[in-house]
Amino acid sequence: MIDEAFAEGDGWLYRIDPRLRVLGAAGFAVVVAVAYDFRALLCALAISFGLVVSARLSLRRVVRSLLAALLFLALLWLVLPWSYEGPVWFEIGPVGVTRPGVVLCSQISLKTVALMTAFMALVATMTVDTLGHALSRLQLPDKMVYLLLITYRYLFVIEQEYQRLVRAMKIRNFRPTTSLHTYRTYAYLVGMLFVRALERARRVHCAMICRGFSGRFVSLRQFPSNPLNSVFSFGAIGAVGLLIVLEWVI
Repeated sequence: MIDEAFAEGDGWLYRIDPRLRVLGAAGFAVVVAVAYDFRALLCALAISFGLVVSARLSLRRVVRSLLAALLFLALLWLVLPWSYEGPVWFEIGPVGVTRPGVVLCSQISLKTVALMTAFMALVATMTVDTLGHALSRLQLPDKMVYLLLITYRYLFVIEQEYQRLVRAMKIRNFRPTTSLHTYRTYAYLVGMLFVRALERARRVHCAMICRGFSGRFVSLRQFPSNPLNSVFSFGAIGAVGLLIVLEWVI
């Protein structure tokens, strides 16, 4: 169910300590999210594209992963420029396009593409398991990390339960219509899905206790140091610093 399309590759970013990649992505996201200067946003976009090239990600997969966001941005461009309040910049027939609306759409578009491509290069290039252990080593709350790892591990089980219930409905000749019976049936489906998930969670918890689980996962995964870690650290600090200078100093 979770497609880790970028989890394997031969780019040099794959050899960087996952903890550094998570920290770099977080710092980059914070600065880009609050930036509004077009110089900073264009620089962030260039940095994110540089990261994608450094990771040697497939351009086709990157574009495919961006499709949903690009469709949302297209809808935004269709609505916001003429509905946002402000002085009219130019007119297209009876519709007046405002300059603040175009500026806001441009800022949102640059931020969205820059953040998504940066996270593809820095975070999507590791498995969810590696991400969970990296977050644990960064001293994030254990419950949050365990929730991520267990959700990733057993999400497909809930999907299988859902498919089983849907097949049972079809065998009983259920045909969805716009009727009260259909709405009630779907409500029962969601309710039974939660019941099945709760029962499976109890069985999984009992199995974990039987295997000696004491409330904490013990990981044998190590993140060895290498010279690239220092290069990446200085590069990340320099990139974030450059964005800060472009946004708030110059």
